Amino acid sequence: MPTENVTSPTTNVHNAPLHGEGDLRLAIVVSPDQSIGYLANTVATIAAGIGAVHPGIGNVTLTDSEGVSIMNSADRPVPILQADSAQMLTIAESAHKHSTGLTLVAFPEFARKLHSFKDYKDEFPQRSLSNEALSGVGLCGPVKAVKSLTGSLKLLR
Repeated sequence: MPTENVTSPTTNVHNAPLHGEGDLRLAIVVSPDQSIGYLANTVATIAAGIGAVHPGIGNVTLTDSEGVSIMNSADRPVPILQADSAQMLTIAESAHKHSTGLTLVAFPEFARKLHSFKDYKDEFPQRSLSNEALSGVGLCGPVKAVKSLTGSLKLLR
């Protein structure tokens, strides 16, 4: 649910090369212990958060031979990796410390108990992410930075 752009206000990662080019990598990390419905929801909301910050990773209209137009899903791979909450917290804390243009999206478990974004937005400042169990985290940023944070994780299977 929350999206934190870890870049400084003077850094403009939104002008990074897009549409399959350049030094931009995505990764979504989730707890494999969630039910399939929660797992799908966690991945979808994290992906929506990343897409809102980096619309250029999608936002391409493709038209087939019969004239049917669709929007592309993403212009690069989006690996779905697995980790426990403690590992995800370490990733989130490390990502927050980077000054390399990383975008961090986190889905704390307490968010599932809230039924409106207003409630979530009001509740979030009362909490410390370092004390929360995480259902998932998403990263978007330079290849080297994302790989350094997620390179040892296994694909979700």
